[in-house]
Amino acid sequence: MSSVRTPEGAAPAAVPPAPVRSGFAARAWRTVRSSRPAAIGLAIVAVHAVVALLAPLLTPYHPTVGDASHALLGPGADHWAGTDAYGRDVLARVLYGGRYALGVSVAGTVLTVALGTVLGCAAALRGGWLDDVLMRVLDAVLSIPSILALLVIVTALGTGPAVIVLAVAVVYVPQVVRVVRGAALAVVPADYVTAARARGERTWSILRREVLPNITDVVCVEFAMRASWVVLLISSLSFLGFGADPPTPDWGLMVSENRTAITVVPMASLAPILALATLVVGLNLAADGLSKAWGVDRIREGF
Repeated sequence: MSSVRTPEGAAPAAVPPAPVRSGFAARAWRTVRSSRPAAIGLAIVAVHAVVALLAPLLTPYHPTVGDASHALLGPGADHWAGTDAYGRDVLARVLYGGRYALGVSVAGTVLTVALGTVLGCAAALRGGWLDDVLMRVLDAVLSIPSILALLVIVTALGTGPAVIVLAVAVVYVPQVVRVVRGAALAVVPADYVTAARARGERTWSILRREVLPNITDVVCVEFAMRASWVVLLISSLSFLGFGADPPTPDWGLMVSENRTAITVVPMASLAPILALATLVVGLNLAADGLSKAWGVDRIREGF
């Protein structure tokens, strides 16, 4: 501990240490612990992730291999959720289906939020003609219904996971840009941004060091909220036949395949619906909990 000089005979006065600012990760952990909805939502999502990763250890059945002699069986000791029309174990397909749902959804959400954050911050920082042109182009994209735009893209380019991730980014980036731009516009007039500009720092440096750290809350809430919509959109594509190709274990595809036999083996359709619903509920709880705890007003931010 450092000290300062004092008159002879007087005890040295201790200089108080500089306050230590906790990082974003520590603050996020405190928020999760103090917000019950956020904690419950993240716990549900974590359970889905763990179950998807441990799927080979949780079921002895292969998700795409069936036995015609055991088709359309109800729940029992051998098949806890029954079998589908091809004799495939429903529980195994639900467990493995979480891998596709989480993998493609996370990839699509990461690309969407990352690209939308960069464009939104750039538009807020540069302003002028760049902001006007970018927002008018995004307004034109937003005028197209999401599911219609998605169907056009996958019809033209195919139905592979990479195409679906790209299509999700095209559909949702404009909405993320509007939200992030609204948050960044509140930061751009700050003194530290003005000082960085006066020092001659480049736009990317100002964005990374001055703007992004001050809108991280908004970006995290937007990620959680956008992820729930991406999960639903990808499942809707699979249900319509434009998503995962059979026999890929996918929740939307499972509902589509088994809906005609719902009166015979209802669990073949209900199990993937329940899995999808719980994942979406978990993501929404996490987004709402974090939003309220951090005071992020999504309407005010431009959504």
